[in-house]
Amino acid sequence: MRKLEAKTLVNSTGGEISREIFVDREIYRQELETVFARAWLFVGHESQIPNPGDFFVSRMGEESVILCRDKQGEVHVFLNSCRHRGMKVCRYEQGNTSLFTCPYHSWSYTTEGKLQGVPQYRNLYEGSLERDQWSLIEVARLKRYKGTVWATWDKDAPEWDAYMGKALIHLDQVLDCRDGRPGGSEVIGVHKWIVPSNWKFASENFLGDSYHNPSHRSVDLIGIGPGSKAGTTGRRNDGALEQAEHIWVSFPEGHGVHSAIAPESNEYGDSFLTDPEIEAYFREAHEKRKAALGDTARLLGFTGTVFPNTSYHARQPRGLCVWHPHSPTETEAWRFFLVDADAPEAVKDYLRHYYMRYSGPAGMTEQDDAENWLYATNASTGTIAKRYPFNYAQSQGKFVKDGPYGGDVSYQMTEQNARNYYERWASYMDGGDWGELLGQKQ
Repeated sequence: MRKLEAKTLVNSTGGEISREIFVDREIYRQELETVFARAWLFVGHESQIPNPGDFFVSRMGEESVILCRDKQGEVHVFLNSCRHRGMKVCRYEQGNTSLFTCPYHSWSYTTEGKLQGVPQYRNLYEGSLERDQWSLIEVARLKRYKGTVWATWDKDAPEWDAYMGKALIHLDQVLDCRDGRPGGSEVIGVHKWIVPSNWKFASENFLGDSYHNPSHRSVDLIGIGPGSKAGTTGRRNDGALEQAEHIWVSFPEGHGVHSAIAPESNEYGDSFLTDPEIEAYFREAHEKRKAALGDTARLLGFTGTVFPNTSYHARQPRGLCVWHPHSPTETEAWRFFLVDADAPEAVKDYLRHYYMRYSGPAGMTEQDDAENWLYATNASTGTIAKRYPFNYAQSQGKFVKDGPYGGDVSYQMTEQNARNYYERWASYMDGGDWGELLGQKQ
């Protein structure tokens, strides 16, 4: 495979990025080796595996992995591949088991990943097969954080906290309870669908691309917010975000977020206009958060992307989105929808219905986005089109270096987050060391 110099394709200073990075097959294969085999990746949520023996089949890059809890309660992530001939040892999306058994030749593995059962072992393998050397392949490092589970294949990767850097306070806006308690979220459903698009278009979109809001004009007109009434509010977001000052923050590790700062008064913004009971719950949660966190409660999450392919909505529809690569021009999108685990069932049910009409393959906004991404991908394949780079020059240089919210802060709509993201992507592609990948070297 020809090794490409990615930095020749990404001109972050000039605000130009080659279309080839979205469609070229050699670039894609290099991404799997240099990005997905090294970066920390989101795997799942502990609420999906609450009991010993529980498992959830996830993905890391193109590869299937098993997130499971062993009989001692420890959490593991294994490559979903038998060590004998590679067949998946788990073909169910989730469930509970004491053993993972390969359907091909019936090698079986414990939930600790150890090879336990080998048919006709004494006749065929005794003396030549050391079971301890043929366990399931486990990730090099694993991190559990406020219910989420992250993993990397790179034994030399930095600690997850160092990898996240100062972007962590923004991710907390997704994972923490609505009343300000740390953590406490649970997954109430996962949507999965395939988009004929390069995975980076989706990741980039959630870095803070507010410039694309005209795409959602039809949705805004009918008022598809958490509790909006058609013709009365015409907004998708809750009232608090409408009152706030919006900021765009890029981080040296490649992450980028679009967050907001509430006014000093930090008053609750009406959001659930069609259901007084739900409105009362969120109003009370807002007041408790304000009392518990003080001035720091003014930081409100909106959207963001953790490099390379985990994005989020921090408020409504609250959840984590993972863009799994299938090929240069196809992505499998997964949305993990989150609620407070101790929220009333009425609140969970209300939000479940809202999430389905807003997001996912049938969600109105996701249909808008997917159409944009597939056409952007198609527009990168043409012989003539590929000669001309995309323009990423929006608000060039108009940001505060090392600003007050953890990174380089822009107070106006910007593509700085995207420029920073692709600069870091190029560092991975060109084999940078971890000092460079964490933005500690210029």
